[in-house]
Amino acid sequence: MTNHFSNEVPVVLAIDGLCVSYGIIGVLDNVSLEVRRGEILSIVGANGAGKSTLLKSITGLVRPASGSIDFDGTRITTLRTDVIVRMGVTMVPEGRRIFPDLTVKENLELGGFSQPDKKVHRDLLDLIVTSFPRLKERMKQHAGTLSGGEQQMLAMGRALMSHPKLLLLDEPSMGLSPIITREIFSLITRINSEKGISMILVEQNAHMALEHSHRSCVLENGRITLQGPSGKIKHDPRIVEAYLGV
Repeated sequence: MTNHFSNEVPVVLAIDGLCVSYGIIGVLDNVSLEVRRGEILSIVGANGAGKSTLLKSITGLVRPASGSIDFDGTRITTLRTDVIVRMGVTMVPEGRRIFPDLTVKENLELGGFSQPDKKVHRDLLDLIVTSFPRLKERMKQHAGTLSGGEQQMLAMGRALMSHPKLLLLDEPSMGLSPIITREIFSLITRINSEKGISMILVEQNAHMALEHSHRSCVLENGRITLQGPSGKIKHDPRIVEAYLGV
């Protein structure tokens, strides 16, 4: 994916000097990054590198020891999760975490509960059923009976119902076949290009992450060791050897 974001494009998210610890164990060490409006930033790294902790810090689920997080020009470092969500930050968590005993439609309605504008609510629902036609066929079906790929589509659709400015995707390909993974990533890039939603993509599949993002950060042992255009990073010999299995 071509990186076409100049310094003139507004910054949606700015993280500066972020440090996070669990007890005495340091997880993130002086992490700084930014995401511009309409940009997909991928975070590449091994298990335990701190990728999910980074997303949880942005959403207020984890409190940083130091550093700052600004969203749309507002400092959100110490805000509650529900406040951050209402501001326009939504996460699709690792493992999907849909409500299995509710129908597809009920799951989507829950995603849009904070959207007071009924027209926006209807427009978002139209976007979901257009983007994910398989969900349209299963609106009355219990979510727990969906396939893994369909559950991932539902989790993404539920997140989109909140009308996010920034969408955080934590391991969207986890447990999915290569064919369904390609379909999910195709949907991610389509939603990004058509709706201009900024995204942070945390993904074990480095091939897919680098292919479907504008810029990437490499996170190793809690520190960013490399960042830049994804097209450039995927050809870096260190990344090829460590993450691309070549």
